[in-house]
Amino acid sequence: MPDAVREFVVEADGGSRGNPGPAGYGAVVLDPATGETLAEAAEYIGVATNNVAEYKGLIAGLRAARQLDPAARVRVRMDSKLVVEQMSGRWKIKHPDMKPLAAEAGRVLPPSQVSYEWIPRERNKHADRLANEAMDAGRRGRQWEPSASTAELSAGRPSAGPSLAGPAAGGPAAGTDARAARVVGDAAAGAARARAALAASAPASVRGGRPAEGPAGAGSASVRAVRDEPVEAAPTVGWGASADLGAPATFVLLRHGETALTPQKRFSGSGGGDPELSAVGRDQAERAAAAFAARGTVEVIVSSPLRRCRETAAAVAARLGLDVHIEQGLRETDFGAWEGLTFAEVRERHPEDLDAWLGSAKAAPTGGGESFAAVARRVAAARDRLIAAHPRRTVLAVTHVTPIKTLVRLALGAPPESLFRMELSAASVSEVAYYADGNASVRVLNDTGHLR
Repeated sequence: MPDAVREFVVEADGGSRGNPGPAGYGAVVLDPATGETLAEAAEYIGVATNNVAEYKGLIAGLRAARQLDPAARVRVRMDSKLVVEQMSGRWKIKHPDMKPLAAEAGRVLPPSQVSYEWIPRERNKHADRLANEAMDAGRRGRQWEPSASTAELSAGRPSAGPSLAGPAAGGPAAGTDARAARVVGDAAAGAARARAALAASAPASVRGGRPAEGPAGAGSASVRAVRDEPVEAAPTVGWGASADLGAPATFVLLRHGETALTPQKRFSGSGGGDPELSAVGRDQAERAAAAFAARGTVEVIVSSPLRRCRETAAAVAARLGLDVHIEQGLRETDFGAWEGLTFAEVRERHPEDLDAWLGSAKAAPTGGGESFAAVARRVAAARDRLIAAHPRRTVLAVTHVTPIKTLVRLALGAPPESLFRMELSAASVSEVAYYADGNASVRVLNDTGHLR
């Protein structure tokens, strides 16, 4: 009777602190019947985006599974909707940086042996922890090392376990991306083939003669096989070590380009006309598109429904090969009877209403306009929808002055009157990163030139 085909579960993750920023990945191979951890892999990869790190985590996890048993069926579970959908063939791969990584992942095992499943982030904590450990190690100028069983190595006890990154692993492309490996224990894979390999392996297998303690900046990788008994990981340290940071959802906030009303500083909200971009505004949109194309980090584009934002977003989308999704919550304030007027004209015509508006976020412009308090509620609701829909992604939100100021104000915990202390140029850019523990960080650029 032929041997039964083995099955593995691979959970993989990747993150970038800045997107792009210091990045790393983590992957774990599990026994689906027992939940036992069979192997782990992690690597600090230098400056990269979330998506690049996630794909590299997938590749490392698939390679680790292949080295345990190249004939096994593998179920990949990741909280990256993008990677899961692209590798499943349901989403087209448009970004040029993702295409070679997806192709590399597809070559590790025959596609017929691999299936993909999206899981919520809270169910992917093992791989997420490994990715954060790798990033923390990279920040300290070191490679990731296993957090358990090192006492055995220090005491000189021989370690048993396959080197999942070393050149002795089976398969024509095994370990092609790994630069260092450390064996920590028994893989407990259960197959005679793996057990035979365990008896002969040594604690530090390095390809190309490079030391296992090589610098993280060189892209060094570490992979370990894990003992039967569970082990506790060392706590993550450093600035990424709070409650559950992981990779944030990053909103890149782009104000639309100029319209004819912009240089005249007239109130132009959602309650009046719907002006198009001027020639200057169209040029600003094209320059922003070039800057984002050079940066290469935007994964999703959302826009206010108003024409000036849709035109600006379309220019960027055309360069990036992405679709534009309309988010009603990102529209500008309805300024009521003040639409089309300058501040001086409003002061002359509606002085009491203007004073009330300047003095309270709950006061609305004359003629049934929208208060800043009302704007804050709908903008916050839109923010929450987008974070939920695009966790850990970089979202370009093309919107207006008030929604951008509101998102920045809310992220900073600043009072409503702070809206009057910010200035945003046409086609300016700001960023807010939203972390899983509820914290946020703000980066105000105010110039698309800073994106280059």
